[in-house]
Amino acid sequence: MTNCAGTAKEKREPDFNNLLKVLARKVPDRPTLFEFFLNQRLHRKLTEGEVVPEHLMHIAAYRNAGYDYATILAAPGLFPHPRQTQAASCSMNEAPAFADRAAELKYRWMEVEEVYDFGYMKEAAACMAPGMKLIVYGPDGMLENMIRLIGFDNLCYALADDPEWVELVAEKIGSRLLRYYEIASSDPAVGACIVNDDWGFHSQPMLSPAAMRHYIIPWHRKMVEAIHRNGKPAILHSCGRLESLMEDIIEVCRFDAKHSWEDNILPVEEAYERYHSRIAILGGIDVDFICRRTEREIQERVVAMLERTRTRGGYALGTGNSVPEYVPDDHYFAMINALLNPDGVPEAD
Repeated sequence: MTNCAGTAKEKREPDFNNLLKVLARKVPDRPTLFEFFLNQRLHRKLTEGEVVPEHLMHIAAYRNAGYDYATILAAPGLFPHPRQTQAASCSMNEAPAFADRAAELKYRWMEVEEVYDFGYMKEAAACMAPGMKLIVYGPDGMLENMIRLIGFDNLCYALADDPEWVELVAEKIGSRLLRYYEIASSDPAVGACIVNDDWGFHSQPMLSPAAMRHYIIPWHRKMVEAIHRNGKPAILHSCGRLESLMEDIIEVCRFDAKHSWEDNILPVEEAYERYHSRIAILGGIDVDFICRRTEREIQERVVAMLERTRTRGGYALGTGNSVPEYVPDDHYFAMINALLNPDGVPEAD
């Protein structure tokens, strides 16, 4: 079995208990980082000089960057699709796997146990430094898989023309995701789970709140319950304008934390003031802000956010969504170094 924990680039040692405190809306022992994804270029830069297998490189990269965990997908082939790879940007109607009840009968629904990669999970656990945990995320979520498999326009028509079939598809997707999180959250190496399911456009949820509450949210509640039964916190990663569904996220689904915030929807500072007493707030330093602003401006915003949350807890620092390839590396490092090395951040004028 591969040993790839690597050598830390920062002095502090990983301690997942800090993120657990954040997820419990408490004050961690030290400021804490959270990120859903980095990118391959950062993985290589953060593990430079180390011998790390490609498929495990992100674990050493997370550790070397100062995170207390690494994210991981345990069953990437759960919902096979004729479009094997997805472009960075593509239509929500592109190449559905099936568009109606008759076509869906020919679709090969996989069972979780067929594709869950227990070997990879065991290998990843062996790569973690002491104090680290894995955070499992899903092979897309309820709504994402419905849209990807059916196509957005087709789904909207089906909601009117054949709602019973939509409910049947929702049950097939939801039951498999539920089983996935039951297995993942029972793994001792797993410290938390991300239920990743983009629900919204910039203006509103993708489906009506009523449709979300009928087809989507009940399955999310079941997934959170399964994760909680195994003693793990559940994080919702969902993009879009979701104010109309926040009560469902907090009170119905009972998520421990919400991730993905955008300045043009709800800046993280405002989200924290509005919700932090009820749900932990993760990330939120807007990706566009990190791309366009200077390193000094990034550091100043980070320092202000850390000061805002320092005595109240329930916050971990990171981007609003993830760190794609187009984010300048120096801007990413300016963000995390404002937390890791606060003495090196110049004082504001």
